[in-house]
Amino acid sequence: MKFRDYTIDPAAASMLGRCSDQSIETAWDRFHGQQPQCGFGLLGICCRNCVQGPCRINPFGEEPSKGICGAGADLIVARNLLRGVAGGAATHVDHAYEAIEALELAASGNAPYQVRDEAKLLAVAKKLGIEVEGKTSAELAGEVAGAAYSDFANHSTKPMRWLTATAPAERVATWGKLGVLPRNPDREIREVLHQTTMGVDSDPVNLILSTVKLGLVDGYAGLHLATDIQDIIFGTPGPVFSEANLGVLKEDHVNVIVHGHVPLLSEKIVEWARKLTPEAEKLGAKGIQLAGICCTGNEVLMRQGVPIATNFLSQELALATGAVDAMVVDVQCIMPALQTVADCFHTKIITTMPIAKIPGAQHIGFTLEEVDARAEEIVRTAIANFVKRDMSRVYIPREKSAMVAGFSVEAVVKALACLDADNPLKPLVDNIANGNILGAVATVGCNNAKVTQDSAHVTLVKELIKENVLIVTTGCSAQALAKAGLLLPEATEKYAGETLKAVLTAVGKAAGLNAPLPPVLHMGSCVDNSRIGDLLKALADYLKVAVKDLPVAASAPEYQHEKALAIGTWAVALGVFTHLGVVPPVLGGPQVASILTGQVAEDLLGGKFYVETEPVKAAQGILVHIRSKRQKLGI
Repeated sequence: MKFRDYTIDPAAASMLGRCSDQSIETAWDRFHGQQPQCGFGLLGICCRNCVQGPCRINPFGEEPSKGICGAGADLIVARNLLRGVAGGAATHVDHAYEAIEALELAASGNAPYQVRDEAKLLAVAKKLGIEVEGKTSAELAGEVAGAAYSDFANHSTKPMRWLTATAPAERVATWGKLGVLPRNPDREIREVLHQTTMGVDSDPVNLILSTVKLGLVDGYAGLHLATDIQDIIFGTPGPVFSEANLGVLKEDHVNVIVHGHVPLLSEKIVEWARKLTPEAEKLGAKGIQLAGICCTGNEVLMRQGVPIATNFLSQELALATGAVDAMVVDVQCIMPALQTVADCFHTKIITTMPIAKIPGAQHIGFTLEEVDARAEEIVRTAIANFVKRDMSRVYIPREKSAMVAGFSVEAVVKALACLDADNPLKPLVDNIANGNILGAVATVGCNNAKVTQDSAHVTLVKELIKENVLIVTTGCSAQALAKAGLLLPEATEKYAGETLKAVLTAVGKAAGLNAPLPPVLHMGSCVDNSRIGDLLKALADYLKVAVKDLPVAASAPEYQHEKALAIGTWAVALGVFTHLGVVPPVLGGPQVASILTGQVAEDLLGGKFYVETEPVKAAQGILVHIRSKRQKLGI
């Protein structure tokens, strides 16, 4: 078995061999067991929206051409897509709502959280039109929480306040003309679930417009809201040095992995791991090693420097090292199979959220008011489990890579201010205008078992940076690129084109790093894609153009989750050319596919989807787009 066909990560490949030798099933085994996958499902032309079905459409133009109710291919595809985007938006909106609750409790002193970034609190309050003079941080935090809650209590036709306060004005006007400005995020999610049930909306175009609206719900009631509030509570990230890959685990330490997407508990676990290190040492450990997987990992990396163990697709492999004493999970991207692998070792899987339980796992639920007590309990559970570890079964791959993360918009502006304190964006814009930086691309999203793990992320990025394209990244894409050593100054020297290298070297030296900035800037978790939106807005405002006119693009090379569909829809709505490296389930609806990837979407929104599974070809397509935008700008 050629495990190198499954992943380009040598640590993951070695662990796959070990799992095979010990008959431990992984996601790759289950993927091959699913072959051949349902062709109707892959094309998006299977409908289960009522109990008369499931119905499917013949993709070759023969019968059946309609479902029992009369729904054709484009209608079925459009409904399925909208439901997927609604599911993705719901995950981020739910995450953001919990952050609002934490801010409210922090403001009232009823939970052990605090305002750690007063500057961000002031900036958000001013953006929302809240008067800030003469108010304490607690008073302002309470008002900001109230403003966030007001969107969820909006029973009018007015658009979401968080959207109008943060989105580019030109985009708000465009969305208003299209009738896709969301009001109350909960209402919009409820409404599209109604809209897509049997016997309601049968117009694929109308369903696509609702999909755009749900993308905006995701972008502003999910991504932007969560990032803003988490920065206020936990601090806005700045550059941190850390490491990535399974080699960050330590044989002589208590190893605790935090996995999922919400930092409300994991931040406290970091705090309690530091407090309880002496107790671990009493049991023979040399300390407590924390590591992260997926976006909970990105959250504590960006703010605390906690290393990354791995990304989505190889989460089971971390357990197969036999060295993990506890894996603490919250929500999203958590494989149900984790407990099966943990049962082969001493590892405890600890679930923490009421909506995300796993049979056989230990559940330590937490409330915001009691988060300290639960975090302490979790760390003590991991420490006690350390002595049960069978050291003869421990195998930790050596592979790990150093990295630099923590590039919030504020951190990027601070670095640029070292070149021009009065006008920090000017050096960046000047170097885009003169061609030293050809353009910028955001790589985001997941791993997918259909793609050799990390290969599309790494190949695409290497192709782009050698052509002097600056990369910003989030989520599991950031973790893939970190494992490959692309989040280091040395990567600029090794892979970047000459003019990009010169710019990054100048900025890095001006910022006192004595080295270039990395060619790939890690901007955070999946919700932190809002930081990329803010950076695009700032550049567009500075240039006095629309976001859709900028020489930029986005790419989800290996996406797998509904959240990625929602984020991608938001990006297209912003006017961004958005590459998908995995074919979405829409090809069975020719009209829908044509609208999403063609001139209609571009004319209405300024952005569109670009589907290309081969990463070198995808990079070439992105470069053609960037050069066309430069030509239109006359640069």
